[in-house]
Amino acid sequence: MASGCWGFKKVKTSVCNGTNGFAGGASAHHSGGVGGLFHCGLGGGTSTVVRAEMCFFCFDVLNCHLNNRDPPKSTPVFPNDSYPLFVTWEVGRDRCLRGCIGTFFPTYLHSGLREYAISSATKDSRFSAITKDEIPCLYCSVSILNQFEDTQGYLDWEVGKHGIRIEFPNEKNHRKTATYLPEVAVEQSWDRIQTIDSLLHKGGYKGIISEEVRRSIKLTRYQSEKITVSYAEYISRGSIEPPPLTNCNGCLVDHQPMSVVPSHVSYRYQNNHTSNHSQASMNHHHHGHS
Repeated sequence: MASGCWGFKKVKTSVCNGTNGFAGGASAHHSGGVGGLFHCGLGGGTSTVVRAEMCFFCFDVLNCHLNNRDPPKSTPVFPNDSYPLFVTWEVGRDRCLRGCIGTFFPTYLHSGLREYAISSATKDSRFSAITKDEIPCLYCSVSILNQFEDTQGYLDWEVGKHGIRIEFPNEKNHRKTATYLPEVAVEQSWDRIQTIDSLLHKGGYKGIISEEVRRSIKLTRYQSEKITVSYAEYISRGSIEPPPLTNCNGCLVDHQPMSVVPSHVSYRYQNNHTSNHSQASMNHHHHGHS
């Protein structure tokens, strides 16, 4: 299935606001080495699934694709189990969103990350495709989703713990879906009702949102693990010489290797989007930002 993790309208390049740091209230844990690790609702501790190597693999795949080279032929070093997953690309020091696509269907990690590394970078309908000139400015995040649960109503979930996927009838009684990953509500400082209302707009609902509309929602909650790796960290694992200071679409990047990268940054935007991004391809992918 295709889903938007965020409700931005299509723009030509990126969405960012220049804020950095962890969003308050989420359970954020750093890995001991490369990458920033983010757990939502997993009780802390060490990640059992998500690994920095998954982001390295996504960088390899995208780099080959944009430079018209054959895709990586070596078998990834991480296991090939099946999980719902999302791949997110951000650009620049301000971590401007450039694309995010994933799936709620359990997908083999090797083939799934290969597919979504490219589609999230080139086929997110809200953005122009990422170019090879942007590669040195990129951050890659992989989110592995788990613990899906049916709920008793639209308020039966916790901000900062659960991601939510809603299904609802629009004004023409057509079924629509939309999703927000677990960290979104915390980053926007939304309560549950504000999150639901924003997600309805994101899913294409254009009418007045009443209590009756909210009660018509079928809501599934889930949790996630997330890892973020910068391009600097990606190249630091090998012999590639880091490029000089780069300016990508106005987002200045200094490629100094970092031992730990914040797993996510806070995005603030005006909630004035009656988004036309309404899960157009219901049978396969989900679009959006985690």
